[in-house]
Amino acid sequence: MIRPATAHDVAPVQALIEAAYALYIPRIGAKPGPMLEDYAALIAQGRVEVFEEQGQVLGVLVLIAQADGLLLDNVAVSPAAQGRGLGRQLMAHAEARARQLGLEVVRLYTNEAMSENLGLYERLGYRETHRAVQAGFRRVFMEKRLGD
Repeated sequence: MIRPATAHDVAPVQALIEAAYALYIPRIGAKPGPMLEDYAALIAQGRVEVFEEQGQVLGVLVLIAQADGLLLDNVAVSPAAQGRGLGRQLMAHAEARARQLGLEVVRLYTNEAMSENLGLYERLGYRETHRAVQAGFRRVFMEKRLGD
């Protein structure tokens, strides 16, 4: 079940993010951006949704509605639940949320060292728009037009 995160989810969300992104620290040479976010604040702002199964948070989405599209700011799946298609379900949920909001594009970014993510996003129909250094991270920006 995908649902809005609540204050009770702060610790499980933070633990999931730490576990999901830890493997990238050696590649990047620092903690990835998602590990530096204030999830209590993001949850309080209504920007976080979680995939919950049998009382456990197995996936996290951070969605930010913008005037011209939906920013999928973060998508993460617990390492223990990876390989079950939860990432694809979360991505589809983000696209459905964009449609509900009347938005025609979903944008995201990832660190260029996260090559697995780049391949997944391309397979799901996202296209690279540009690359840039942002907040000290080398990021690849992508988008998917929902009418495509």
